Amino acid sequence: PKAKAKAKSKVKPGEEDTKGITERKDDNFSEWYTQVITRAELIEYYEISGCYILRPAAYFMWEVVQRFFDSEIKKLGVKNSYFPLFVTKRALETEQDHVEGFSPEVAWVTKYGDSDMAEPVAIRPTSETIMYPAYAKWIRSHRDLPLKLNQWTSVVRWEFKQPTPFIRTREFLWQEGHTAHATDKEAEEMVYKILDLYVANYEELLAVPVVKGIKSEKEKFAGGKMTTTVEGYIPTNGRAIQAATSHHLGQNFSKMFGIEFETASKEKEHVHQTSWGFTTRSLGVMIMTHGDDKGLVLPPRVAQIQVVLIPLPFKDQPLEVAAKKCEEFFKELKAAGVRVHLDDRNNYTPGWKYNHWELKGVPLRVELGPKDMDNKTVRVVRRDTGNKEDIPWAGLVERIQTTLETVQKDMFAKAKANLDAGIEKLTEWKDVMPALNRRKIVLLPWCESMESEEEMKAETQKEVPADVVEHDPEEGGAPALSGAMKALCIPLEQPPMPAGTKCIWTGQPAKRWCLFGRSY
Repeated sequence: PKAKAKAKSKVKPGEEDTKGITERKDDNFSEWYTQVITRAELIEYYEISGCYILRPAAYFMWEVVQRFFDSEIKKLGVKNSYFPLFVTKRALETEQDHVEGFSPEVAWVTKYGDSDMAEPVAIRPTSETIMYPAYAKWIRSHRDLPLKLNQWTSVVRWEFKQPTPFIRTREFLWQEGHTAHATDKEAEEMVYKILDLYVANYEELLAVPVVKGIKSEKEKFAGGKMTTTVEGYIPTNGRAIQAATSHHLGQNFSKMFGIEFETASKEKEHVHQTSWGFTTRSLGVMIMTHGDDKGLVLPPRVAQIQVVLIPLPFKDQPLEVAAKKCEEFFKELKAAGVRVHLDDRNNYTPGWKYNHWELKGVPLRVELGPKDMDNKTVRVVRRDTGNKEDIPWAGLVERIQTTLETVQKDMFAKAKANLDAGIEKLTEWKDVMPALNRRKIVLLPWCESMESEEEMKAETQKEVPADVVEHDPEEGGAPALSGAMKALCIPLEQPPMPAGTKCIWTGQPAKRWCLFGRSY
């Protein structure tokens, strides 16, 4: 049976998290999320608000994503580099729209020791203004193009909104790629190649479905020409979440920073640029998507432990009988590349161990007890569904590998079905608020004007029922959110639009279908 929600069970930062999950995901999503990330030992709170310790189980998942993405961008000719943490005020303010987009979140270093800095320096919120002066030095000729660099690093954005581990933090890990090209077409192609890799990160590794699209003019990257995005969706609270972005910067930054090249015909031109980033927010999206009332549910491809072996005690024999056989299975699975753990501790009951590894989201539990020994089978229990299956010892490794792949595919299929069910296609404004309040995101015909976007956001904020807005004054959990609707993206895959379709707000001719919703 599912655990009932308990009042005032909030675990304060710094407290020991030794219990199971005491909140139900559907009843108190914010507290559920806090309990899962701390009690499953993914996050430890830190004394500076908005900064968190990523524990090994969390960092392992980031490493899996990192290895995959790093290998794929190298196939595209991208090389890794590292640029300084600090940026001068002068450089940061070179592109006015850009700095205005980030200025509220920029952290400044103003002192060293007891002395004031002669000129304060900012801690990077992103690295365009750090990298592009160097690009202007390095790029002289068309033979220097394309220049494709990436760096794995952290950035600081001093959010005023409520910080939430993984989702909204003041320091976060990411990769940021910056490329320079001779033509607009080459830059655009790069943007979409990266976007497809971000989709692969989410769908193939994290088993999280996303929607590919283009940001509205209001929501695009400050100073850029076009922003493409992958958008996620959390069915439990009906919130969309920006999962990753790939920007076409055009020539705006190259003109500001003087990044020019000489063409083959000896003419001077400014380069066409891209920038793109993927962060540890992805782990939070995955946790929110798959987790349940028992804790984490991890896709096998990113789980630090894919299989846990649990020997069960015999009535008249010591635990070592089953443990010895489990050791054989452990060696076989490990040799086959399965990330396996043997829990042969004798100071915990089997039931305690089951709960412990379910909380941590281990995809498969393999039990070996007296009947299993007699039958030369093991019992395999799936974390995602709870389904149990008795598997013969012969061919066990192959069956485990096949089952892990099945779990991965099934988790994605379930999440994709939830995403599809969470999108409502509407053509009349009167249907928008009821859909939002049913925790849906909405696909609307839109004229794409900035004025209408602002007006729709204001109207949905005004109409929101008081009980829809989540209030949580304490740090952690899902953030407190406004009930306003915003433009999430204009999906790249567009449904047919009948001739004469009007914008749902202005009544003007609609240009495209746009996905709107409440968002993190």
